[in-house]
Order: sequence, then structure tokens, then C-alpha cells
Amino acid sequence: MMPPLAERLRPQTFDEIVGQEHLLGKNGLITHIVQSGNPLSIILWGPPGSGKTSIAKLYAKAFSMKFEVLSAVFSGVADLRRIVKEAEERPLFGRGTVLFVDEIHRFNKAQQDGFLPFLEKGTLTLVGATVENPSFYLNNALLSRVRVLTLNTLDEKALNLLMNRYEERIEKLNLDQESRAYLIQLAQGDGRYLFNLIENIQTYKEQKVLTIENLKLILQKRSALYDRQGDQHYNIISALHKSVRGSDPDAALYWFARMLEGGEEPLFIARRLIRMASEDIGQADPQALPLAIAASDAYQMLGSPEGELALAQVVIYLALAPKSNATYAAYNKARARAAETTNLDPPAIILNAPTKLMKNLGYGKGYEYDHDTLEGFSGQNYFPDNMKPEKFYEPVNRGFEREMLKRIEYFRKLREQR
Repeated sequence: MMPPLAERLRPQTFDEIVGQEHLLGKNGLITHIVQSGNPLSIILWGPPGSGKTSIAKLYAKAFSMKFEVLSAVFSGVADLRRIVKEAEERPLFGRGTVLFVDEIHRFNKAQQDGFLPFLEKGTLTLVGATVENPSFYLNNALLSRVRVLTLNTLDEKALNLLMNRYEERIEKLNLDQESRAYLIQLAQGDGRYLFNLIENIQTYKEQKVLTIENLKLILQKRSALYDRQGDQHYNIISALHKSVRGSDPDAALYWFARMLEGGEEPLFIARRLIRMASEDIGQADPQALPLAIAASDAYQMLGSPEGELALAQVVIYLALAPKSNATYAAYNKARARAAETTNLDPPAIILNAPTKLMKNLGYGKGYEYDHDTLEGFSGQNYFPDNMKPEKFYEPVNRGFEREMLKRIEYFRKLREQR
């Protein structure tokens, strides 16, 4: 049985790796490691189809070391022990061993700790591959013993080079320029997936040039590159949040749509939009919060896809609303101060006195009912007696918070007059 096209066209030298010049170019990090003659344990962190496995194989080849493979999905401690035993039996000055661990993020903490003694002794040189952020999935003890190298998603130039490689070594593709561009678009930066698409085309034995419409019939649209539990989940919701905060409705709509395309739960997005309304807009536009809640309610009543339009509407509204984090900042300051002063009671003047004893203790004595005053404002102190009044809320001079500034100044002047 013939191996897959991606395996048949796997790079045989570092020069054939595309899109990773920052690692493999003249001043690349891997280039420097190889030139030093001292193999380091590394973690290759990058998206699918960016060349992690190919780099790992060529890394071992560059040092004339034996290449062993562990898969975090199919392998366990017994496989690691076997590889270590074989490595230890090799002559001291003979070939070392590069242990390639695919999807290393899937190993739990105890399994990751299993590598440590062999890295310390130099029995193995570890090359791990992961699509997930190593900071979140690998423990600190392992991270301190490896170098994390980040791979790029393959750009259009890199994918064109792979397509050219296929045509030079196997056969010319029966595609016009528009359909070639469409094929690269479908690959979404994944070299392996591009080769899979080409394999699918080659099973379609038509003599005519294939157009985009032909490709749409032959090829399935790729599932969105999105993981509801992994980096993409957090990175893209962060991109949406920052686009809203940055008042860019188009970018915000794009990231909103990316999440939906990836299968994200719309109510998760709705909850984050409600948070944005308070954190980044607050009193600058008091309507932002009820509108965000209304959009969430609308989605729950209508469901998908109709309800998604209400969420899109509030994404645009929040992005174009005046921004202020004054409420967010004030809350955090007040909370921090409250944590430091939990021993302080409210001033006696504002305590209710439902019993005779409490009245004798002075509870409520001297309290002025604000509504009975001329301005509806008594100007009394509401902070604890042993705490100096503090200023937490500092509105910005934008949106409705300009009105809040006026009100604060109005009440400040009234206090000074009393």
C-alpha cells in the first residue's frame, strides 16, 4: 500500500522545510543548535501541518542520533522504559537517542516527570511536539530542561512551494490560477492538509482544467481550526474582547464569526459580551449592559442561527460605544481596601437601632434622612469611623460618564458647604 502523499513528499533536508526560516535560516535557532554540535532537548510548538515531525526527524539526522517515537495517545510508561533501556545499552560514545514525543501535552504531570531523570543524565534528547501552549500543559520541571521553539502557520508563499514540489516530483496539477488559490485557501496554513487535498483531486480523473466550482464538488470544506477547550478558545475570545475594547467593529465581528464557525457555544460568547459591557464600557454608556443581556435573552428565545444576529448586533454596539473601565477599576480598588479593613464596623450614625440597648449605644444618633433635606443630600460620612473617606470611582470624560463627573462635582461642593 502506497504511503500518503504527505509522507512521500516529506522533507529530506532542513532546506526543504518551508515557512520556518526563523528556526532554520542562516541565523535560525535550530541552525545554531546544530552548528554547535550539542543537541538540546526542545519542544516544537506550532499548528497542525507546520513541519514539527519533519523537523524532529531531521534534527536527529543532523546529529547522527537514533530516532525513537512515542505518541502521547498510544504510548505509556512501558514504552518509555524500553526506549531508555535500549539507549543505555548503546556504547557511551556511540549514537545517542532523540526521543520524539508527539502531542506531548497529552501526557499528565506524572508521565512528564518520567522524562526528567533521563534528561538529567543525558540518556535521551527529548523533542516534543504540541499544538497547545506549553506554558499551560507542560510542568515547570520539564520546561526548565527544554527549549521551546515556536513554529509558524504556513503562509501562502510556503503552501505554493509545497504545491510546486508536488508538481516537480510527481505530476502537473490540472488547475487554473483561481482554483490553485482556492486550494491554498482551503488548506488554511496546514501543509499536510494541502497534500491531502491534492490527493483527493488526483482521484478525480477528468481531463479538463478544474475550476473552483469543480473543487467545491470534489472537496469538502475543512472544519474550522478551533478547539473549544484549548488555546484557540482562549486566544480568539481574547481577540474578540480586545477588538471590542479597541472600538473596531469589523475586527470584533470577524473574531465573533470565527468562534461560531469553530462551533463555540453562542451563550459562552453572550456571557463574555455582558462582561465587556461592564468592564470596558460601564457608566460611559449605561445602556450597554441591558442591551448585552437582551441579546443573550434573544438568543435563548430564538436559538441558532436566528439568535446569532442579536449577538452580532450587540458586538457592533459594544465596539462603537464610548469606553471606560472606571467602574471596573473602582470595584477592584474598593474590593482590595475592603479586604484590608474587614475589622471596621459601619459608623454608628447609619446603624439602625431597633432595640433600646442599641439606642443607648448611640446607634442611629444624629442620622439625617436625606430626603428631608433641601437638596435631598445630607453630606454625612458613610465610611467607618476609623477610616478616612477614599475615592475609588474616577469617571472618564467620555460618553455618559461626563454626566457622572458633573454629579460628583455637584455633591462634592455640597459637602464642602456643610
